[in-house]
Amino acid sequence: MLLHHSTWQEVDDYLTRSKAIVIPIGSTEQHGPTGLIGTDALCPEIISHEAQKDADILVGPTFNVGCAQHHLGFAGSMTLRPSTMIAAIHDWVSSLAVHGFERVLFFNGHGGNIATINAAFSEIYADRSLAGEASNRGPVKCKLDNWWDYKPVMDMCMKTYGKGHGSHATPSEVAVTQWAYPDSIKTAEVSPTIAPNGRFTDAEDYRNKFPDGRMGSDPTLANPEDGGKLVALSVTGLKSSFETFAAS
Repeated sequence: MLLHHSTWQEVDDYLTRSKAIVIPIGSTEQHGPTGLIGTDALCPEIISHEAQKDADILVGPTFNVGCAQHHLGFAGSMTLRPSTMIAAIHDWVSSLAVHGFERVLFFNGHGGNIATINAAFSEIYADRSLAGEASNRGPVKCKLDNWWDYKPVMDMCMKTYGKGHGSHATPSEVAVTQWAYPDSIKTAEVSPTIAPNGRFTDAEDYRNKFPDGRMGSDPTLANPEDGGKLVALSVTGLKSSFETFAAS
């Protein structure tokens, strides 16, 4: 069930069965010569939308711009300041809590979001603790899952791509979008085959160190068939995680 494709009456009815919701969250940033700019938001959206097709899971709209300032050296990339993202997550969760949601699972597609999402959770919990009896919200709890972190998913990534998997513009995330959007598959020659890796600070520093946008990866290894397998593995992980979290 998709919240943004539902009526308020249907959401009311869902709340009689469950107080839990999934929010896909990602980023809008460059993904090298063959990756879509929306990859980090598309991957969790694709997987969560597949998961709800045969499970009683409510999926909210995708939070599709995250913390990506270091990618601003590449056209099309967008970012939020960490403080802006924390405030926005706080307001999303607060809005849902007003209606009776008590479990919000943020299903993430961008490693650069992790610290800020966890900081937002801390703000949400501190807000309730400090409000005490004056709070008009229920005891909402939040959870962060990264779509690639389920063990079978990462096992497949390592077995299939090895050293070419890398950490940004990875063949796994490119494969997921290729499976879901075959008309948007991009091809390009990359050099070196496996991109360099390393640390970075701001957008200028990132662009200088990783001129085509990749980090440690060879996204030319991606194919739609692998993408479908990765989606299926991550769907299984999400369903299990959501069921446990919703019942907690």
